[in-house]
Amino acid sequence: MTAREQGNISSPGTREASGEGAPFELPAELAIDTEVARRVIIGFIRGQLLQAGFERALVGLSGGIDSALVAYLTAEAIGPERLLAVLMPYRSSAPESRADATTVVTALGCASTLVDISPMVDGYFSTFPDGDQVRRGNYMARTRMAVLYDHSVTWRGLVVGTGNKTETLIGYTTLFGDSACAFNPIGDLYKSQVRQMAVAMGVPEPIIRKAPSADLWAGQTDESEGGFSYPELDRLLYWLVDKRRSTDELAALGFERSMVERVERMVAGAEFKRQVPPVAKLGPRTAGIDYLYPRRRPGSSRES
Repeated sequence: MTAREQGNISSPGTREASGEGAPFELPAELAIDTEVARRVIIGFIRGQLLQAGFERALVGLSGGIDSALVAYLTAEAIGPERLLAVLMPYRSSAPESRADATTVVTALGCASTLVDISPMVDGYFSTFPDGDQVRRGNYMARTRMAVLYDHSVTWRGLVVGTGNKTETLIGYTTLFGDSACAFNPIGDLYKSQVRQMAVAMGVPEPIIRKAPSADLWAGQTDESEGGFSYPELDRLLYWLVDKRRSTDELAALGFERSMVERVERMVAGAEFKRQVPPVAKLGPRTAGIDYLYPRRRPGSSRES
């Protein structure tokens, strides 16, 4: 995660959406059929586990809307008894985050465990006391993923990703941290669509209401750090990525040209985070390029 320069995006055509959860701003272009999306994602989760030969899954549960939604979707797909929620607070994490994560665990009736990552993170930075917030935040994200993959061995399950499309496109993610997973059920949902799905799935209202945050340091929120609002950013990304509009066309739609160019730079600059690490091809068949073997149950207890 890195701090980003400030900017504004115009966002005409938005409306208030509501349901069992809280109202939120929803760009009209991003409204989805939540029942169809729910059915597709549930089938996707079941298919990914079946293809890999696993019956269980685990989710890093932060208390935020993304991981809460993934926990609800996974529990519906495979049953809460096959889901492990791992809570991994740091000493500066907001108490509300742990409380919200506990609420999700209670509502779903799934297994859970709590791992305080403070000793791991503080132990490392005792050697590097000049580490700034960005370094510490990235290290926390990667420490949490190390904990998740260790628990995947004892739980004998796959790690389910919790990153949304908005974060992935602009690179608001930590490589080999929160971006690491076996599969990602919400990776093609913009943040605004995550909120729609959360309402449809019955995610607790306080989780839907609160400002999105990676909870990497006290008072940190996604939108304040990035200098954007999710509805505005989602709408621009929709027209830029999904509809393939040019800079001039986006400006004609009412978006500020400076903001369009800024977001274009963010999307382009984050491409390396979205790619499988390139391999220098030498042989006739290269793993991951032209030698793609069907996934099946591993021969060991390690998560693959």
